Amino acid sequence: MWNLVKIKKDRDFAKSEYDRLSLENTQIKLSNLDLEKSALTTIALYDITKEICRSLDEDKVFASFREQINKYIRVGDCKLLREEPKGAQYKDYLVFPLSIDKMTTRYLLASQIRGEDKDKFHILTQQFILGIKRAHFYQKVQELAITDSLTASYSRRYLLDRFKEEIKRCEKLKYNFAFLMVDIDHFKDYNDRYGHLVGDAILKEVARTIKENIRQIDLVGRYGGEEFSVILTETDKAGARFAAERIRQAIAQKEIKVYDETLKVTISIGISIFAQNGQDAQSIIDTADQALYQAKQTGRNKVCIYSLPR
Repeated sequence: MWNLVKIKKDRDFAKSEYDRLSLENTQIKLSNLDLEKSALTTIALYDITKEICRSLDEDKVFASFREQINKYIRVGDCKLLREEPKGAQYKDYLVFPLSIDKMTTRYLLASQIRGEDKDKFHILTQQFILGIKRAHFYQKVQELAITDSLTASYSRRYLLDRFKEEIKRCEKLKYNFAFLMVDIDHFKDYNDRYGHLVGDAILKEVARTIKENIRQIDLVGRYGGEEFSVILTETDKAGARFAAERIRQAIAQKEIKVYDETLKVTISIGISIFAQNGQDAQSIIDTADQALYQAKQTGRNKVCIYSLPR
């Protein structure tokens, strides 16, 4: 009899343990499913980088980011600002400063994010930063490709491309434009006497002064060495001479302070007019170069307009 009671107790205990272990196993499976689901969601959040980074345009990167976040979390509003948000209209927004090149240059704002979604939003924000940085650095590379690194004026290649475009535009619309070839007088002497660092400073200052004395629609590029080229759009001979003289005088009057030296430099300018002095890029450049040579040969620090030989 005692044995039967003991067997029954053992059986009840075994059944109880079995039920307990079964319950624990079920709970573990459910927990694993939750973890697996959470892991898959997290992986998916990181995988959207390729979607956000499809474009190299900053506005399109942000548009893609907004589209992606709506697939995973609920956000009331989302903005991207270039200046630090100030004012009562932003008091209900979470603000995420975005650093590019070790400087905070953008601010990502979001409103009405639920507490349980904040971690997900943080992950998405990191992916967005990658996309913005990629677009930013691409833009930097593009700028370097079209600008001269020393003078920050257009590169010769880019200026010539724009030159050809301007010819086509003026041919179609029957406009004139002027092409200026600018050369720094005795530049080699400055390099030989003071060194290349001083020569570089002179080039920078001359480029800056040219830009200050032309319109926003005009173009200035470094043609090579100490030579610069300027395209004055929709400008005739009289307008070109006036603009060139203004540039020449501004540089002649400027004191360039470099290290312990205070220097004054002058420039010579040759002018060619489309379509009077040429119908294509090379002929316009050649005639401007001939006018520049005339300015050099007749004393420097002067402006000459190309005229047909008699």
